[in-house]
Amino acid sequence: MKRYNGKSMYKGIAIGKISIFKKTVYDTSLHPITDVEAEIERYNKARDTAVQQLQRIFKKAVDEIGQEAAAIFDVQSMMIGDDDFTDSVYSFIRDEKANAEYAAFQSGEQISQIFAQMDDEYMKARSADIKDVARRIVTVLCGGGDDSMEGEGNQILCADDLTPAETVALDKSKVLAFVTKYGSSQSHTAILARTMNIPALAGVIIDDDWNGKLAVVDGFAGELIVEPDEATLAQKEQLRKESLVKLELLQQLKGKESVTKSGRKINLYANIGSVADAEAAIENDAEGIGLFRSEFLYLGRSTYPTEEEQFVAYKNVARKMKGRKVIIRTLDIGADKQADYFNLEKEENPAMGFRAIRICLDRPDLFKTQLRAIYRASAFGNLAIMYPMIISVEEVRRIKKISADVCYSLNKESIPYGNVEQGVMIETPAAVMMSEELAQEVDFFSIGTNDLTQYTLAIDRQNSKLESFFDAHHPAVLKEIKMTVENGHKHGCWVGICGELGADLDLTQQFIEMGIDELSVSPSHILSLREKIRSI
Repeated sequence: MKRYNGKSMYKGIAIGKISIFKKTVYDTSLHPITDVEAEIERYNKARDTAVQQLQRIFKKAVDEIGQEAAAIFDVQSMMIGDDDFTDSVYSFIRDEKANAEYAAFQSGEQISQIFAQMDDEYMKARSADIKDVARRIVTVLCGGGDDSMEGEGNQILCADDLTPAETVALDKSKVLAFVTKYGSSQSHTAILARTMNIPALAGVIIDDDWNGKLAVVDGFAGELIVEPDEATLAQKEQLRKESLVKLELLQQLKGKESVTKSGRKINLYANIGSVADAEAAIENDAEGIGLFRSEFLYLGRSTYPTEEEQFVAYKNVARKMKGRKVIIRTLDIGADKQADYFNLEKEENPAMGFRAIRICLDRPDLFKTQLRAIYRASAFGNLAIMYPMIISVEEVRRIKKISADVCYSLNKESIPYGNVEQGVMIETPAAVMMSEELAQEVDFFSIGTNDLTQYTLAIDRQNSKLESFFDAHHPAVLKEIKMTVENGHKHGCWVGICGELGADLDLTQQFIEMGIDELSVSPSHILSLREKIRSI
C-alpha cells in the first residue's frame, strides 16, 4: 500500500481500479517553411476546424451539465479567434518562417505563461485553457482525432492533465474519479468535476505501473492510496458511505436560512469570476453574489471591453440572481493581472503599485465606462458596487464625484437605473485604520482577507519560501477584522468578508461573535458553511 498526497478539486471518495489516460504527443518542433501565405492559410483552416469541434463539444456539454457550466467551450472558441493569439501565430510564421504547429504551440505557451504568473487563482487557472486551445489546433494540424479512454467501467482515471473538453467527454458511467499531475482547484476542469460530482485530485505524479491496480481517491484528505490493505479499504468504504449521507443532508439545507440557533442571520453569498459561475452560485443556493470579479471582462483580449459588452454581462448576472444582491467589484487590473493594451509600466513591486482603483482614478473615462454599464444593468436586478485597494477618504470622495457624474449623464439621457449601494474593500492596513471615517462615506465594507493578510504580515503570497511564515489566523489580522466591524457598525455600515478566510469553518463562530453580517465564499462552500452557521 502506498499513499500519495494531492490537492483536492472535488471532495468525495471513490474506490476502483486505475486506468492510465495517455494523450497522443504531436511534433511541435520548428520546421522552416518557404511559403508563408500557404502556411498561414493552413493555420486558418485548422483554426476554423477547431472552432467547429468546440461548438460540437459545447452542445454535448449543455445536455450533460447545463448551459452555464458548458460556457467554457464558448470562451475557448473566442480564445482561438483572439487577436493577440492570432497575431502571435502569424508573427512566428512570418518572422521566423515557422511551421504552423510550432507557431500555435509557442503562442499558447507564451500567452498561458502570462496567466500562470497571476496571483488570483481563478485567472491563473485560465492558463490551462490557453494551452488547451493551442493543443487542439496542433492536433488538427497533425491530422489527429480525440484521445479516448479504454477499459471497462468503475475506473479511477489518472492522467498528467485533463482538459475541459476531455473531462466532458468522459463517460460518467465508467469513471469514478480522476487524478492529475497538473491543475488547480480553480481550473475549469475542477469546476466541471464539481458540477459532474466526480471526486478529483491534482498535483499527483502519475506512475504508469499503477494501471489496473485497485486504489482509493480521498478528496477530503487529498490523497490517493494505491493497493490499499483490507483495513484501509474498509475504513475508506465506510467514509465513502458517510460522505454520501452527509452530502444528501447538505442538499436538504437548500432553501433554508443561514441563521444561528440564537436567531442571528448571516448573509451567505458567493464569489464568482464570470457570468457562467453564477449558475454554480444558484445551484449551491447562495443568497447573493458577494464578489463578482469584473476583470475577467478585461483579460485575455486586445482592446478595452465596450460599455455594451459590460452592460450585457452585468445584466445577465443580475437577471439570473432574480433580485438577490450582486456586488460587482470594479476592475482590479495591475499587479498579477496584466493586460498589454493597458500599457502599464513594469514595476519593481506591482502588488503595491499602479493597480485597481488607482488606475480607475487616473483614467476616469475608463472608470466611467464601467460605472455606466453597472448602473444601466442595475435596472434589471439588485446591484451594488465595491471599490478595491482603498486607502483614504479622499479616494472615496473622488469616486463618489465620478459616480454622481455618471448618474447625471444617465438621467440626462433618460436611461433608467436602480438604487445602487456603494461599498469599499478593506484590504489594506490603511483602510482598517481609517474604517471609522470611511464608514461615514459608504453603505458597506467587504474585507478582502487575502490581500489584508499579505500587507499586514509583509509577506508576498507568491513567494513559496515564505509559506512557513504566513499565518492566516494571525492575531493582528483578526484584530483588524474586529476593528473594521466595530467602526462600520458605529456608523450604520454593514460588514462582510469576501476573502478565503470567510470559508474557514474554524473561524466562523469567531466572525459571528465579532458581528460580521455577511460571508462570501466559493459556491462549493456555501452549504457546509450554512450547516456550520446553523449549528452555532
